[in-house]
Amino acid sequence: MKKFKYLDYYIFIPYLVLSIIGILMVYSASSYIAINQYNNSQYYFTRQAFFVILGLITSLFVFLFKYKLLKNKRFLIVASGVIALLLVYLFFFGTVTKGAKGWIYILGFGFQPAEFAKIVVIWYFAYIFSKKQNQLVYNFKETVTPPLTLFGFYILLIILQPDVGGAAILLVTGTIMILASGVSTKLAATVGTLGVALIGGILGLVRVFGMSLPFLEEYQYDRFLAFWDPFAVSESAGLQLVNSYYALKRGGIFGVGIGESIQKTGYLPEPYTDFIMSIIGEELGLFGVFLIVGLFGLLILRIYLVGIRAKDSFGSLICIGIATMLLVQGLVNLGGVIGLMPITGVTFPFISYGGSSTIVLTISIGLVLNVSAIDKINRQQELERKQSK
Repeated sequence: MKKFKYLDYYIFIPYLVLSIIGILMVYSASSYIAINQYNNSQYYFTRQAFFVILGLITSLFVFLFKYKLLKNKRFLIVASGVIALLLVYLFFFGTVTKGAKGWIYILGFGFQPAEFAKIVVIWYFAYIFSKKQNQLVYNFKETVTPPLTLFGFYILLIILQPDVGGAAILLVTGTIMILASGVSTKLAATVGTLGVALIGGILGLVRVFGMSLPFLEEYQYDRFLAFWDPFAVSESAGLQLVNSYYALKRGGIFGVGIGESIQKTGYLPEPYTDFIMSIIGEELGLFGVFLIVGLFGLLILRIYLVGIRAKDSFGSLICIGIATMLLVQGLVNLGGVIGLMPITGVTFPFISYGGSSTIVLTISIGLVLNVSAIDKINRQQELERKQSK
């Protein structure tokens, strides 16, 4: 329990504040829909509060968890295998919800294996690449082939759900972890260039060939149409983005007040999940959005800093992976809300409603707090040894 003396408050406090804001804004954004669907305006509010409290308990457990056990190979293999089996199960037997086989339901609660795949990939990559840093430089291909095989298997099954947003977050996070693990600068630059070219190439193909592409579903093409010109398809595919613009415009700088949103009353679909930042912009204005993004940015920067400072390469890679996952997920959500990228159904971390997302994010925070505490303890012990000589 002495570990609590080394709790990193620069991580814990922003996480806690964002989670509390998330509970309040989920209540505000969901109350109209909840009272119409369940005759209970607090339906989503109470569930989100439960998820946050459960997540807080989970994060503290992970924080107190013995750090060395995370490096147990058998433990890691079991976790990786369970996620793989769950993703395979979804492919064959998953229930279709909102057009995707992404959920498994137990006792009325649903969870998304793809969310848990993110943290398992970060853990797995940190374990492998921290053990084989020298081999990454001299024998890159043989070193990365085994982890990339599992990585590719996960991504393939997630895309087939289909969950393109989740797959993209996983892909970028894994790539950044590989680049941060000690590969050459030339290889890093090559991978970055190829990634940008691939994204540009896909957008070009979709624009030219549209629905004739074999890998593109109609609803996915509609999202591209909404991205290119939402007002041209404002009655169909562009409905979400157009109403998101209306919400942000109405909110102005300081907003119209909590609970006073119009767009949440049936105009903006998913106001408490994918588009909760639009409702925040309407009710709390640009000021509220900047406050949340600022807190979120400070949290990510602190996690990157802990990763950079950590002397243990395993802990360092875990922090870099988690910070990247948070950064990419936040950017993808905000990009969809303001029309800078196609809508993918990705939620905003700590703010949007969601059980699986909340638990995975809090596990991530617990891991980072654990790494930070152990690094502080090790530094203090090293300083005491030097002073005793």
